[in-house]
Amino acid sequence: MKTVKVLGQVVGFIVLIFVMALVTLRFQYTNADGPSILFPGGEMTSGELHIGPEPNWSFTDEIYTVDLQLNDPMASRRIYIIESEGKIYVVSGYMRSLLGRMWKEWAFEADAGNNEGVLRVNGIRYPRRLVRIEEGDALNGVAAKLATKYGGAPAPASETVIRNIRTSFESGNTWVFELRPR
Repeated sequence: MKTVKVLGQVVGFIVLIFVMALVTLRFQYTNADGPSILFPGGEMTSGELHIGPEPNWSFTDEIYTVDLQLNDPMASRRIYIIESEGKIYVVSGYMRSLLGRMWKEWAFEADAGNNEGVLRVNGIRYPRRLVRIEEGDALNGVAAKLATKYGGAPAPASETVIRNIRTSFESGNTWVFELRPR
């Protein structure tokens, strides 16, 4: 009985140390120049600010994640990027679940109108405005790219796969934002 009690205390102590380490790291990154792999970051200040015409965004097909910052509240996160028909998009899944409501606060903020921010790709910062896309033909291209780039589907994605992803978009389970220039 005494051994079980001691073992319980040791396990509890280890869990406490782990939780405290995560909390400390979370707060440490609050003011960092951009996010880490696990934690959101603060304002992105490093990198050249892009001025001029929009680039050809097809180069993002070779980039897995980018840094995205919202200006209100000032916070940044690492996120997938999708290029389709010359425009760029980000998606946020699990939006109808409890996990999504807790984890994806940035998407709710952007949808509520706090949608100005900065995208950082390869060290270059692009001022952006996030506009939620809920319907239209643009969703077909986003769905196809999401399936092949992040879902492991062979290119080109089948109509069934595209239709299933579009259903997730249209049902509100996955939100799509176009990153328009400001």
